[in-house]
Amino acid sequence: MRKNTKYILVALLLLSIVLILTRANKGGSSSVTIDSGLIEGVESTSGITAFKGIPFAAPPLGKLRWKAPQPVTPWEGVRTCTTFAASAVQNEPIPFLCWSEEYLIPKEPISEDCLYLNVWTGVDSLDKKQPVLVYIHGGAFISGGRACPVYVGEALAKKGVVVVNFNYRLGAFGYMAHPELSEESAHQVSGNYNLLDMIAALEWVQRNIAAFGGDPDNVTIAGQSAGAVAACYLTSSPLAKGLFHKVIAESGASFFRAASNPAAFSLESAEKKGVALANALNGTTLEELRETPAEKILKATQGFDLPTIDGYVIEENSVSTYEKGTQIDVPILLGWNKDDLEGGLITKTAFRENVQNRFGELSEAFLAEYPATSDEHATQSMAYMVRDENIGLGMRTWAKSQHKTGKSKVFLYNFHRDLPGNSNGRDFGAFHSGEIPYAYDNLHMLDRPWTEIDHDIADIMSDYWDSFMKNGDPNRSGLPQWDPYDAVEEQVMVFDSITELAPLPTEAKLALWEKYQNSGF
Repeated sequence: MRKNTKYILVALLLLSIVLILTRANKGGSSSVTIDSGLIEGVESTSGITAFKGIPFAAPPLGKLRWKAPQPVTPWEGVRTCTTFAASAVQNEPIPFLCWSEEYLIPKEPISEDCLYLNVWTGVDSLDKKQPVLVYIHGGAFISGGRACPVYVGEALAKKGVVVVNFNYRLGAFGYMAHPELSEESAHQVSGNYNLLDMIAALEWVQRNIAAFGGDPDNVTIAGQSAGAVAACYLTSSPLAKGLFHKVIAESGASFFRAASNPAAFSLESAEKKGVALANALNGTTLEELRETPAEKILKATQGFDLPTIDGYVIEENSVSTYEKGTQIDVPILLGWNKDDLEGGLITKTAFRENVQNRFGELSEAFLAEYPATSDEHATQSMAYMVRDENIGLGMRTWAKSQHKTGKSKVFLYNFHRDLPGNSNGRDFGAFHSGEIPYAYDNLHMLDRPWTEIDHDIADIMSDYWDSFMKNGDPNRSGLPQWDPYDAVEEQVMVFDSITELAPLPTEAKLALWEKYQNSGF
């Protein structure tokens, strides 16, 4: 009997080993119950479970095109959520300039039926209540999606964060305003559907994230480029109050210069664009417009790439909101990159003439900050001018405004690391979105000749981001001290071969742009 018992124990031990090895090699599945039904995800070999393609709103098709997101119809049984759902309607993703395929959505599927999100979690006990990251993708509000390789949330989930990302409607599908659409709305407004999509995703998080081990009272919204602009707008939206508790914004803000012209962003202006689009599509009724093929709308679309100040989703521009101190006052981590934007090739002669014609009595001051001793030098100065006017100025204004009227801290950074290798045969330096794989610990998702320095920067940045999501402060033991932003000292964390707190490198340039802006340009 003892001998048989011994054999049974050995057999059970071997079976356990086999099961462990099988699980390590193949991963496993995991089920979670959310408010619309039971879903099943897939667990990776590292113990992180991914749930992909979870619907957070009804498909915005047919009569729901150009309407606020509607509730999901509950389902019976188990819904398999192991693959990315369709990206929002946009042009075919083709690598260009610095953006290799790792920054782009898959070529298919692409559809109006796009309101889905993904969750990565490593929680094995729902009692842990981990901090939550809700990431808003970039793409100028006309492209992009949550299935891009650089947005995969597994690495951050390993650090103890529940990661969520999602799609939202783009272009005319996200911003179409029209008098008849406003008339049928209970709030007498139209447009801003993609901001409403974002708010719906955040509301879904509040209702459901605890089922994944996330803490609904510790949610950070983050985004890059258009995603950062959206995050900035959300801090001004009364509909978003209570839905998030921290913000990370990379290379984008709604404090751009054009935002000081309220008429250009008014509901009336947006409705006029919508009428023009309807006329171009030969649509005389909303029913006809809603039956128009998505491809036809996409081809006819121009100028539908920014939110509208409609008095409902966004009550006023960000400058006014922050001046009054009525913003959603939460800790903010924000910054931008050394080579964020390009200005195109230009000769030194043409550059100097452009500066003199545009800036008048300030032209010599601009030429001192952006010199052009050669054509190559002029091209570089043009790129820095475009960067500073379109990104740096808005980001610094956001930091200064929060520092002035808010109680929560701001942490400012500059990313200066030139990415090794090239994109499409060219070296683009510390390009727009180049920081993403570092900050979210996803260097392994890109095919580049990474060095030890790159991995060190990724470790430091992702640890800062992780600490900020957990505590509202990026600092932790073993990292360089990152002091909160102060509008007088203007200190920023510079990420490069050496990561250190330093004076804002472009302070003089941005002060000049601020002077030009205040002069009425």
